[in-house]
Amino acid sequence: MKGNNQAYKLWLCLLCSFLLLPLEIQAQEKGDSITGKVHKIDEVTVTARRPPAKVTTGSPVQLINKEDIKNLGLQNMADAVRRFAGTNVRDYGGIGGLKTVSIRNLGAAHTAVSYDGVVVSNSQAGQIDIGRFSLDNVSSLSLAIGQDENLLQPARLYASAGVLSIETEKPVFENGKSSLSQIQIRGGAFGYIAPSIRRWQKLGEHTGLSVDASFIRADGNYPFTLENGKYITQEKRNNSDIHTWQGEANLFHTFHDESTLDVKAYYFYSERGLPGAVILYNPKAEERLWDENFFTQARYKKTFSPKWTLQAQAKFNHSWNKYEDTDVKYENEKQTDINRQDEYYLPAAVLYQPVKGLELSLAQDGFINTLHTNINDSPNPVRYSSLTALNARYQWGRIKLSGTLVGTFITEEVKAGNTPDDRKRLSPTLSVSIQPWKEEQLYVRAMYKNTFRVPTFNDLYYLRIGNTSLRPEKAREYNIGVTWNGKPFSFTDFLSITLDGYYNEVTDKIVAFPSTYVWKMQNYGTVHITGLDATMATSIPVCPNINVGLSGNYSWQKAIDMTNPDAKNYKDQLPYTPQHSGNASTTIETPWINVGYSLTGVSERYYMAQNIPVNKIDGYVEHTATLWREFTMKGCHLRLQAEVINLTDKQYDVIKYYPMPGRSWRITGVLRF
Repeated sequence: MKGNNQAYKLWLCLLCSFLLLPLEIQAQEKGDSITGKVHKIDEVTVTARRPPAKVTTGSPVQLINKEDIKNLGLQNMADAVRRFAGTNVRDYGGIGGLKTVSIRNLGAAHTAVSYDGVVVSNSQAGQIDIGRFSLDNVSSLSLAIGQDENLLQPARLYASAGVLSIETEKPVFENGKSSLSQIQIRGGAFGYIAPSIRRWQKLGEHTGLSVDASFIRADGNYPFTLENGKYITQEKRNNSDIHTWQGEANLFHTFHDESTLDVKAYYFYSERGLPGAVILYNPKAEERLWDENFFTQARYKKTFSPKWTLQAQAKFNHSWNKYEDTDVKYENEKQTDINRQDEYYLPAAVLYQPVKGLELSLAQDGFINTLHTNINDSPNPVRYSSLTALNARYQWGRIKLSGTLVGTFITEEVKAGNTPDDRKRLSPTLSVSIQPWKEEQLYVRAMYKNTFRVPTFNDLYYLRIGNTSLRPEKAREYNIGVTWNGKPFSFTDFLSITLDGYYNEVTDKIVAFPSTYVWKMQNYGTVHITGLDATMATSIPVCPNINVGLSGNYSWQKAIDMTNPDAKNYKDQLPYTPQHSGNASTTIETPWINVGYSLTGVSERYYMAQNIPVNKIDGYVEHTATLWREFTMKGCHLRLQAEVINLTDKQYDVIKYYPMPGRSWRITGVLRF
């Protein structure tokens, strides 16, 4: 009882501090900021907001920074990525559910994921589960449709239809400090708890170290409504618990010649239940999945002269997973699958600027991928890949031209069975950005990109459905867009608007197709995708200490199957593709409390190939509200935040038969010292 009284007094003190202590941001010390990007972050964050960057690119690029993540109460990587126009995030529900992203319906395997400049890969499945990445240490999140303007990047990023880039925070030491620590505790509905720690340490004048560690556990047994004809019952999600451990260490060093070296070691482990699809009269769910991932990577960058710059990288990646299912249908009433992937990756790029306005770069990647499984007669494939990207960019006045040519060569070896043919291909990209008037921040852009994806190891070798005769899946992207930044009204800090129309064509689409006796992977598919993406962002200073930020985006998409004119689904919308989607958000920053409110909406769509009423999934709108406040106490920086997710308790499915959680809450406390 005494302990309870002490805890009560502690929380009462925190509540009083939260409600009564004014946050005089102008009085904060410069040391409260750890970003190092601006000198008076106290004045900037309250009275003004910077317009979005990347407005001059020939390809659409969207950005979310750390402040956006905090102010909008974004839960996880999937929540953040959903805010990008033109994305489709497949979410199987709950904290532990698989979450993959595709750009403009090209498929998740066409989307590259970059973590601090180095590609994240999965040669077995092809798609990356973005749910495994934490937002806690992310400084910025960007999505480039086509490719970014950075010419010093690996060739694999040039070869993808789009790139999701995750950049983590780097240590910044101010006011003579040599260390910085952070403790974060987050708790919420459905047994969710997530403590984490961070330590930034200065090891020398030119060397810094950062260490992050986190743990997440959740029961995941959220309630949902099950409809069975005229009967409606209240059920709970089964077997949806998750436990994860994640750690990361980064070493940053700047040499005397201003060259830099970044080294990262990353570890992730999770055990989770797979709740499976909600099927009438079959609540049983006993599938379990264990995942382990370790990688270490290094990035070295050196500028030899104003004309020459080199970037070299290296990475070793190890992934292991175990799937287990208990059922009488298996021999010994249990099925266990174990898979191990290893990748050895060496990319390098050199940038040459011979004359003003002209930039040339050459990127060369070499990597080896292996797969070992416990399946009898497994081929245990080994893939050798070489990618070369030649890039050029020329700026003439207000016209910027860019071009890329990617050469790919891939060969494979197996211990058993047939091997696919070697793959050789050239993939071009062209883009142009024009500023018609010098006085106006108006940019018109156009882009063409030709890409392809190599069949995954599962596509080629998985049991009886694999097909070593598969051809690469090809995609062509066309985009025309416009970006405008300005201050048309005296009451705004800025107004930014983008509008992009696009057309994509996918041929030789790899799908599971029924053959004589079993399903088999085949090149059987042609898809035409037409769409429109629009974004808007503005900032309104209501008074010197109050600022209102507004942002939103809208996407219209028509993705139709053009494979077989005689099929019933000919020219029907592809499964899980809404015609209309978008989100909107507002943030209100005051000296007393800060408020964020956002909503995400998706129109109806179909979960099967035929667009008939029985295959329809209803649309939904999800609301999220956030309250937060931060202040300093005796040199410590404290942030308290509370969020309510799915405020209206809307029940919906992103994937059919995988219900998403209803209304939930989360409270976060962050102490930095």
